[in-house]
Amino acid sequence: QVQLVESGGGLVQPGGSLRLSCAASLITFSINEAAWYRQAPGKLRELVASISRRGTTNYADSVKSRFTISRDNAQNTLYLQMNSLNTEDTAVYYCNIRRNFVNYWGQGTQVTVSS
Repeated sequence: QVQLVESGGGLVQPGGSLRLSCAASLITFSINEAAWYRQAPGKLRELVASISRRGTTNYADSVKSRFTISRDNAQNTLYLQMNSLNTEDTAVYYCNIRRNFVNYWGQGTQVTVSS
C-alpha cells in the first residue's frame, strides 16, 4: 500500500535542467530519510543524494554543486533539481524512502542527456 511515484524525467540536452518529483503515500514520510538513486546501463545502482528528516543533505561527489535534493513534508513529496546535466547523468532515477530499516522504492523515471 506504500506507493512512491516518480515523475519529471525525460530527454534534455547537455547543460540543461530537469526537476524530478516523487509523490509518496507513506504516512510517516516527514520523519523518514529519503533519497534518490540512479542506475545506468551496465553499472551498479548508486546513491545520488539523500535528505534526513531534519533536512540534512548528502550528495555523491559527481553531482555536488549541480543537484539539489529537497522535500515538502506537507505534500509528502521529494524533489531532485538537476542542473548542468551531462551525458554521464543518463540513467534511471529511483525514489527511495527508508522506514524502520525497510526500503521503499518507486518505479523509476528515465533521464536521458543527449544532443
